[in-house]
Amino acid sequence: MEIMRCEALRKTFVTGGGEVHAVDGIDLSIGKCEFIAVTGPSGSGKSTLLHMLGGLEYPTSGKIYYQEALLSDYNDNQLSVLRRRRFGFVFQSYNLVRELTGLENILLPVMLDSKRADQAYIDRVVDMLQIGDRVEHLPGAMSGGQQQRISIARALANKPAILFADEPTGNLDGKTGREVISLLKYVGKELGITLVLVTHDLSIAEQAQRILTLEDGKLVRDTAAEVQS
Repeated sequence: MEIMRCEALRKTFVTGGGEVHAVDGIDLSIGKCEFIAVTGPSGSGKSTLLHMLGGLEYPTSGKIYYQEALLSDYNDNQLSVLRRRRFGFVFQSYNLVRELTGLENILLPVMLDSKRADQAYIDRVVDMLQIGDRVEHLPGAMSGGQQQRISIARALANKPAILFADEPTGNLDGKTGREVISLLKYVGKELGITLVLVTHDLSIAEQAQRILTLEDGKLVRDTAAEVQS
């Protein structure tokens, strides 16, 4: 079942040397509960594509649909609500509020939405991510891997349908990075969440169900198409 798709998606930047097509005419369908890795060389458009799919950047042209709703039909406030309630984001930098405990950081999206936390769900996420002994600590008292797990829990707090992760292991050592990816896979499967992950690391990409390879803004390989053929 499809949860998101884009058609002829483009993002063009104007520079002193002319136009740069960061994303150049991509057509893509994303299935519900799929784990997709987006890979390719630096500057290939991976992060730009992810940011547009997540509503963080506007495309120059093309269409993005989330559950058949066209994102360009949303005004800024509606798009902000959609991101907060249906999308989760994990980045290379953890972006935790240094003055808040782990639990307070996790609950931030729920508080911003003026909702009451589903404590049983939050407890389940904390347990799955193995951070129960860190939730009362400030970020400064946590390792990088622990901080990234807190940021993942925060991204999951509002029960998103899609989790977008942009180089989530970029600041972690190899062992910790592999643990984080394993946890993302586990959490996505257990909670029925679609996972779209950007990485330049092929060993990480190979853990996904489906790999998209970008070059110069174009989608040059989709392993799902290879399986179908």
